[in-house]
Amino acid sequence: MTVFSKVLTAVLLVVAAVLAGLLLFRQGQPPALGGEALDTPLALPALALVDDRERPTTLAASDGRLRLVFYGFVRCPDVCPATLASLKNTFAALSPEQRSRVQVQFITVDPAHDTPPVVRAYLDRFDPAFTGLTGRAATIDEAARVMFVANVAPLPAEDHSGHMGGHPAGAGSGAANAEAVGAGAAAAARMHGDQLSVVDGRGRFVRVYGNAAVVDGTLDRDLPRLIREYAN
Repeated sequence: MTVFSKVLTAVLLVVAAVLAGLLLFRQGQPPALGGEALDTPLALPALALVDDRERPTTLAASDGRLRLVFYGFVRCPDVCPATLASLKNTFAALSPEQRSRVQVQFITVDPAHDTPPVVRAYLDRFDPAFTGLTGRAATIDEAARVMFVANVAPLPAEDHSGHMGGHPAGAGSGAANAEAVGAGAAAAARMHGDQLSVVDGRGRFVRVYGNAAVVDGTLDRDLPRLIREYAN
């Protein structure tokens, strides 16, 4: 073997060793977190709200736990119950110690209907440990805006109740049924963002998970690490 061949072989062995070391290093690293991180953590403002026990609080209020914040409303026909059911399973899969460091928080975008008792009864259908917030519509609109959540109230629908059930508006059960159907349809027409916001133990908005990442297992995989990094 010539000197050149020996040198080349030595160089190739060194390169191979370096590449193998890099591969082992990468294999030892945890997978990247899902969702999207905010470039700079956002300290939430102290917007005045009311919790599901009718106690005054604020959007910024923090007790050191990691918060998973979801905006929705009780009469939501699909996304809200599906997301909360997924969060129920995610929360149940944690250890007791991990659960003690996480708060799943539902903020209604329909405060006219979703009073504290209504919100509390709704969340009890998923997990009694989940908490809820409501308040003035303008305050909730501002809270949603700060957290980049779309919140569009339904447009008023035309009243066609006089043409339903053979009763004029305001007369008999047909009108009552029409009014109920109209109210339900209006509620279902409300549009709101379906993302899950991650707030750290200091009350800072740090990360967002899209709805798909909540239901496909990405959040389940990430949550233990999120607790370690963001809960106090």
